[in-house]
Amino acid sequence: MPRNIPVGNGNMLVAFDENYHMRELYYPYVGEENHTNGNSSMMGVWIDGTFHWVDKKWSVDMKYLPESLVTDVSLSREGVPIELKINDCVDFHENILIKRIGVRNTSSVNHDIRLFLTLDLDILGNEIGDTAMYRPDKRVVVHYKRDRWFLVNMVYEGQHGVERFAIGSKGKNGLEGTYMDAVDGVLECNPIEQGSVDSVTGIELDIEGGGEREFFYYICVGKSWEEVYTLDSIIRDKTPQELLKRTENYWKLWSTKEDLPLNKLPEKLAWLYNKSLLILRTQIDNHGGIIAANDSDVMQYNRDTYSYIWPRDGALVAHALDRAGYLVLSSRFYDFAGRVICIRGFLAHKYTPSEDVGSSWHPWVAKGRRQFPIQEDETALTVWTLCEHFKRYRDIEFIKPLYKKIVKNGADFMCRFTDKFTGLPLESYDLWEERLGVHAFTVASVYGGLIGASDLASSFGEIEQSERYREAAERMKEAFIEHMYLEEGYFARMVRVEEGKVTYTDRNIDASLYSIFAFGMFKASHPMVRSSMERVERALWVDTSIGGVARYIDDPYYRTSPDIPGNPWIITTLWLTIYYIEIGDQGRALELLHWVGERALPSGVLSEQVNPYTGAPLSVSPLTWSHATYIEALQRYMDRFL
Repeated sequence: MPRNIPVGNGNMLVAFDENYHMRELYYPYVGEENHTNGNSSMMGVWIDGTFHWVDKKWSVDMKYLPESLVTDVSLSREGVPIELKINDCVDFHENILIKRIGVRNTSSVNHDIRLFLTLDLDILGNEIGDTAMYRPDKRVVVHYKRDRWFLVNMVYEGQHGVERFAIGSKGKNGLEGTYMDAVDGVLECNPIEQGSVDSVTGIELDIEGGGEREFFYYICVGKSWEEVYTLDSIIRDKTPQELLKRTENYWKLWSTKEDLPLNKLPEKLAWLYNKSLLILRTQIDNHGGIIAANDSDVMQYNRDTYSYIWPRDGALVAHALDRAGYLVLSSRFYDFAGRVICIRGFLAHKYTPSEDVGSSWHPWVAKGRRQFPIQEDETALTVWTLCEHFKRYRDIEFIKPLYKKIVKNGADFMCRFTDKFTGLPLESYDLWEERLGVHAFTVASVYGGLIGASDLASSFGEIEQSERYREAAERMKEAFIEHMYLEEGYFARMVRVEEGKVTYTDRNIDASLYSIFAFGMFKASHPMVRSSMERVERALWVDTSIGGVARYIDDPYYRTSPDIPGNPWIITTLWLTIYYIEIGDQGRALELLHWVGERALPSGVLSEQVNPYTGAPLSVSPLTWSHATYIEALQRYMDRFL
């Protein structure tokens, strides 16, 4: 189920699903720790003795206010005589989720209306040892475990405090959860519970026919009681209205800071560019980690999440941010990479936002021989994007400490990690994390990384180093053409090399062949690129009413049908878009950009892949890489055609 509308500030991320259930709450890092563990925190409505949970039976419209990370949510249900208008935000500066809830009586008669908001936390990612309690001195509900605290409060007609609440156990001894206490419209006010717990807060509104009322609900998040109570005091001093408004204003300023010719684009494409910037920001941690995605439903697939920093994804996102003018965020990522790169000069498979090595399925041994459990393109692309960053901004003071840590260290590793007979890279895992071998995408990215390192070394006056990197890159390019360009007119996806001989060639057509021009090995107009990309489009375009480009033939990941090569992905379709931009085909590029625009949710969220028959999101959503690739594609389009 997609996360239709995320909000955050770089320390805290909250995301809602298609039913407007809060499903993700990350703190103190974006992507780490998830204090909901995917549980649903919901809203319920009691009217004149009848109760309704807000669920799929309701009409749910979830958007953002223009140019902002403040939501604009509308809820209604046939036969229920109210409409709800809600604005959510995580304050841009403080770790507070603020919710303004407007309630309109759509009938001509008065109604007794009671609203209930549940909070189902598994603090630190598990349900063991949580405490929820009511503090009567402050009139607030508090959840805590160790040094993670969550304070819940409400404001109605200028008065702060929770008066109606229930706290209890969930998931043990047959107990469904305290949230069920709301169904009769009366909360029992149990003051404390420990273990596996949840809570409900409620408010009663007597609204005349055609009338409206509003109230505020907020959650302060911190590492101690003192910290969350201080945040509560800030809201009391400033009012939740002021925090909502200042956050809306901040994101408007942030997302429109660059002077771009967006007014010359079709409205939907310009709108999605702005939304992609904002949604991208919710997935970036303030400490430098660029998270692949934060959608806990994917745990059902392999018992792990996408809430990690893959250096490849991070590097390509940082490159898009550089193109878009957000160099502070990209610089934080490069600093992050400088802190985690190993002494041997390569980056690991993935990392947590707190800079630990992430989970992996790449072994250190294969066929009885030691190997590095890496995807070499991740190191190469981090070097390449950092060098591209320097070319764009010439920020010498910034690049100075990273030149040795990342550029020289990484380039030296790439030179060592080369087959001495062929000049190709040694075997590593592919960008899809499925195959061990020498991959076209890896060769192209290593080439780009070595050429970038050569240029930067030359700028620093290290001519011998510069020449060594360039010679290794050019030898690799020659070997790539010799060993991986097929007589059918495209590059092989992968080869296996043993004792200097190519022993296996994988001829499957893969959308990642866009890499052969994307990182500078060839011009997009080169005949070998043209023939390769033509094969990609013919073989991988999904022949349904939805269309789009699959990753490769017979892609099994979330596959919906054997009648298609695979599900269409946002990034692969955008790679084809970038190819058409680079060869100057504006019409086809615009068609593909519109295809992406049509795949966006009303909030602007882009998923990883889409159902080839319905267009519905599949796998994680939002995918950070999808939004970054759209930003890059539109930047290239504006540079080329506007």
